[in-house]
Amino acid sequence: MKKNIAIIMGGYSSEYQISLKSGQVVFETLDASKYNAYRIHVFKEKWVYVDSNNTEFPIDKNDFSVTLNNKKITFDCVFNAIHGSPGEDGFMQAYFKLLNIPQTSCDMYQAALTFNKRDCLSVLKPYGIKTAESFYINLGDTINEDSIVSKVGLPCFVKANKAGSSFGVTKVHKKEDIKNAIEVAFKEDDEIIVESFLDGTEVSIGVINFKGETKVLPITEIVSENDFFDYEAKYLGKSQEITPARLTKDEETKVTAIAKKVYEVLKMKGFSRSEYIFKNGEPHLLEVNTVPGLTLASILPQQAKAAGITLVELFDNAIEEALK
Repeated sequence: MKKNIAIIMGGYSSEYQISLKSGQVVFETLDASKYNAYRIHVFKEKWVYVDSNNTEFPIDKNDFSVTLNNKKITFDCVFNAIHGSPGEDGFMQAYFKLLNIPQTSCDMYQAALTFNKRDCLSVLKPYGIKTAESFYINLGDTINEDSIVSKVGLPCFVKANKAGSSFGVTKVHKKEDIKNAIEVAFKEDDEIIVESFLDGTEVSIGVINFKGETKVLPITEIVSENDFFDYEAKYLGKSQEITPARLTKDEETKVTAIAKKVYEVLKMKGFSRSEYIFKNGEPHLLEVNTVPGLTLASILPQQAKAAGITLVELFDNAIEEALK
C-alpha cells in the first residue's frame, strides 16, 4: 500500500514564497511508486489541498484530513517544508503531535528553541559553543546606542530574533544608523538581537538523521557579493556557495564536531542547517535552521549531492525516519 504524504508549505511569514518552492521540489521528487503526495498550502486565511489543476480543497483542521469525491483522505506522514512560522517555530510540530501524525522535522520544543536565536545560543553556551557578543532589545525598551556599541562594537548586526532568510537583518557601520536598523527588525519580530561583527570565513553545515545515524554533510563556504549573506545573496544569486568549503583540515574537523554536538545536545531530528563564522580559527555559531530550503539551488540539497545522496534518497529517508 502506498503511503499518503502531506507536504505542508507556505506559512505565515515573509518566507512563504521560498517555502512554496521547497514544497514543490519535494512534491516533484518523492518516489511516486511508494507515496501518494499531496500539496497542502498553509496560510493564515486558509489551509487547503491543491490538486494538479490548482483547484483548492479545504483541510479539516480537526484531524488534518481532506475530503475528495466524497472520500475522506488522511495522512500517514507530514513532510514539513514550511520555513518560518508556523512550521519552524513549533506550532505545526505540536499540532501533529496532538493528532499523532508523524512529521519529518524536529519536535516542538527543539523547533521553538532554535527559532528563538537568543534562547538557542544561551542554551548552547554552557556546552562550550562559541558565539558572537550580543545585546538584546524587546519592543518598548529604551534604546541606548552607547550601551549597544560598548557591548558589541561596530560594525554590528541588528537582527529580528525570530525570523529567517535574513529578513529584518541590517549590518550597521555607524552608531547613528542603529535606530533605523532596529525599526527594520521590529517589522519582523518584537524581539531583537544585536550581535558583534565576526570577520572571518562563513560556513553553513547541514546535519541530518540519515538511516538512524547523525550525519554531518559536506561543508559549504558562503562568499557574499553583498556586505553580508542577506536575502539577495541567499536567493537572488548574489553569493558564491562553495561546497566543499575551502577550510584547513583543522578548521574542518573543529566545525564538523561542533555541528554534530549542537545537533545532539539539542536532541534534534530531521534536517538542520547551522551557520558558523571562524574567528581566530574558532567556529562561532550564528543560528540553527530546522526547516532549511529544499529547492535545487538551496544549500542542504547541494551538500547532500556532494555526499552522494540524491534528492529522492534525502526526502525518502526523512519520511522513513519520521515513520519509525
